[in-house]
Amino acid sequence: MARHDGVDDLDARIIRLYTDDPHIGVLGASRTLGVARGTVQARLDRLQTRGVIRSFAPQVDAQALGYPVTAFCTLEISQRQGHGPVVAHLSAIPEVLEIHSITGVGDLVVRVAARDNADLGRVIDEIIDDTHVLRANTAICLVTHLEYRTGPLVDAAAAATAD
Repeated sequence: MARHDGVDDLDARIIRLYTDDPHIGVLGASRTLGVARGTVQARLDRLQTRGVIRSFAPQVDAQALGYPVTAFCTLEISQRQGHGPVVAHLSAIPEVLEIHSITGVGDLVVRVAARDNADLGRVIDEIIDDTHVLRANTAICLVTHLEYRTGPLVDAAAAATAD
């Protein structure tokens, strides 16, 4: 379970550096930041243990894989068995990228990728092919104006810790 202790300025600088240059390595990071190699490694280990850094895995571009269509499906589900059965069903669909429980209209929001609009229709058919899914409402993303990012959040967390 991740603790929520925030990050300090050095943590934020390390995160920014690895975000900008994931191949830098600990020695390169220590030279760039002007701190000891052991300090960088200890900070990285602590940030991973706390769950602040979840992965050093590559970020994959769905469009470059041949899935240029992004859509968001809001699902209303039968709640007798909870979210578990629907989440298990959705997790088995490769084009499902994210699943979030939400408040308001709908119970889940699902981000999906598709090869084209016809393929999106196939993906939606797979999504609703579950007895627990009562209704789906889909919105196709036309333009992504801001990709998923965490840099400004890291900076804000570091500033809050400094106060």
